[in-house]
Amino acid sequence: MSKRRAFLMDMDKCIGCRSCAMACKNFNQLEPDMVWRQVYPLDEAIYPHHDRAFLSLACNHCEHPACMDACPTSSYEKRPDGVVVHHKETCIGCTNCIRSCPYGAPRFNKAEKHAEKCSMCYERLDVGMQPACVNACPVGALTLIDLDADPIPDNAVQYPPGFPRMPQLNPGTRFILARQPKQPEGK
Repeated sequence: MSKRRAFLMDMDKCIGCRSCAMACKNFNQLEPDMVWRQVYPLDEAIYPHHDRAFLSLACNHCEHPACMDACPTSSYEKRPDGVVVHHKETCIGCTNCIRSCPYGAPRFNKAEKHAEKCSMCYERLDVGMQPACVNACPVGALTLIDLDADPIPDNAVQYPPGFPRMPQLNPGTRFILARQPKQPEGK
């Protein structure tokens, strides 16, 4: 049975606490200036309401990853479960992957002079655990799904407003958009 693991980001639940980003940084022992998962407040042009809404983003583990195709040293591997892993020990720091990814997932580590990115904590997945970011979310806004087996929520989208539409890459992350806040009666 095939499996394609992906993140499901529920923008309606996210409170912007950045626990996911800190858990990623801690588990992967990232350099102080290196970030693989970021939490962005939605711009008013995208979400024009006084309430806050957030978007948590890391690698989308695309079905056809541009980073992998652009790498001259085969430092990227796409596992059978859909997780795209970067092997920094073979990376030469050419930055082809960084330039080719429209989602900004690969980042350049200046201290070690190589690219790196989210590998969905595959080490944790392999022993039956959730990725560190998913495990750390206190409100369940970030979950792990199997695109081949799990029912995708009806209100989930692949390309939220402002997200590059790249069907040829088929990014795995799905998003539940933030709903408009309820207005008090009589307003």
